[in-house]
Amino acid sequence: MSTLKDDLLEAWQAKGKDKRFILGIVGAPGAGKSTLASRLCAEINAEISGKPAIVVPMDGYHFSNEHLSEINLLALKGIPATFDSHAFVDTLARIKNTMDESVLCPRFDRSIEASIPDDIEVKPQHKLILVEGNYLLLDDSPWSQIASLLDQSWYIHCPADTLFARLIQRHVNGGKSRPQALEKVESTDLPNASLIETTKSRATRVLQ
Repeated sequence: MSTLKDDLLEAWQAKGKDKRFILGIVGAPGAGKSTLASRLCAEINAEISGKPAIVVPMDGYHFSNEHLSEINLLALKGIPATFDSHAFVDTLARIKNTMDESVLCPRFDRSIEASIPDDIEVKPQHKLILVEGNYLLLDDSPWSQIASLLDQSWYIHCPADTLFARLIQRHVNGGKSRPQALEKVESTDLPNASLIETTKSRATRVLQ
């Protein structure tokens, strides 16, 4: 972890520490994106005064379950169409281009399967923005605009059997029975993982 942290700090310093550096952390569901982002953020903020790092997760931009029910996509929650991608892209653009005022972002609470609006505040002091999500490198509009907003993108490659076990456990922990968890993984998570895998070549770095 310290090597990744040092690499990130070196890249930020090369750009200029008075400037904002946005790192995209990409990978399939269960690959470890949020874990990596939170650990990098904690280590950087423990080392550097002013706590310059913050995590902005893509998951906060899930459409509500009510809206997904209305458009018949609740069962497929997690596919690209179940996110407010336009709002996500707009927020990243404001973070990149706004340095003198705060930008508010939603946070997804897995315990209630819903987003909490304006729960993350990106302040002017935050110069290292760790954006983590599945679809940061998709080539479809408006997702395709994200790559130009990132200074670097790191793709986490995770073996399929590890992903499968983690995803089953995630859904069981969320209250699903094992058959329900298996159905969700096979209907949504694994197809998503295959789609996300096609974006790996666009990343500036692949982490094994």
